[in-house]
Amino acid sequence: MSNFVKQRSQARLSILMYHQIGRFAPMRAHRANYCDHRRFARQMAFLRAGDFRVLSLDDALRCLSGNVPLPARAVVLTFDDAYANFLDYAAPVLAEHGYPATLYAISEWLGERMRWRDPQPGRACPRLMTGAELRSLRAAGIGVGSHGCTHQRLAELSVAEQAAELSDSRARLQEVLGEPVRDLCYPFGSFNADSIRLAAHAGYRSATTCLRGAASAVDHPLILPRKAISYGDNLIGYGWKLLVKHAPKPALQHWRARVAEFPLTAADTSPEAKPRDGVLPPRRIITHDS
Repeated sequence: MSNFVKQRSQARLSILMYHQIGRFAPMRAHRANYCDHRRFARQMAFLRAGDFRVLSLDDALRCLSGNVPLPARAVVLTFDDAYANFLDYAAPVLAEHGYPATLYAISEWLGERMRWRDPQPGRACPRLMTGAELRSLRAAGIGVGSHGCTHQRLAELSVAEQAAELSDSRARLQEVLGEPVRDLCYPFGSFNADSIRLAAHAGYRSATTCLRGAASAVDHPLILPRKAISYGDNLIGYGWKLLVKHAPKPALQHWRARVAEFPLTAADTSPEAKPRDGVLPPRRIITHDS
């Protein structure tokens, strides 16, 4: 095995999963959905001090799929749901460090309140970004991907319902942004074999999951693992996730063993990828895959 191939097989990418950034009272439930703004600022400073390479999703995908070597300590920052508090608490910190990031927006609820989970007692129901706010972030270099139309658990939907969620959300966000939308995040991390095929058919070149582990060249671009950042993560825990917690969980190992079932061409995952009739047609839904 050449040194380059060996390095590619061993190189790791930490795709970090954030949700809300802001001021929050201590909580016990859904802790991975919150990050205190002060801790977030310290985490970004930690990346700078630790010589981590924060990549855009575009650059990370080129490293994972092409001949571009993945740099040491590579990190991608992702933010699910596109909460409006990102504008006040995350965007200024990212701009200070010059860090790229990707937001995943819910196309039919832009500017509305979160509605897929009841707010905890004493907590306000957070607002999601408007289309205008997303456009302003795109102009500042923040990536925007799809998080579905209405934040549905895809693995629990019929093939037709999944297809509509994936294709309609992409079309709506492209209309809002005036540019191609090529990246997806499965809501709730829920997907199955049909979700992967339908995502490719709809024109997505990447999809992030809630599967735990570091991403590498062995991962399918529509089954990318991430590392969740939780409310309780101090810098020791944060550093441990970045530097030590790389091993794939069993669910990720399951999907890595099935990568060959979902062949993609270079055209399917290119930045100019568009839906093409006949690409990975949907098959019978397999309910045990999620």
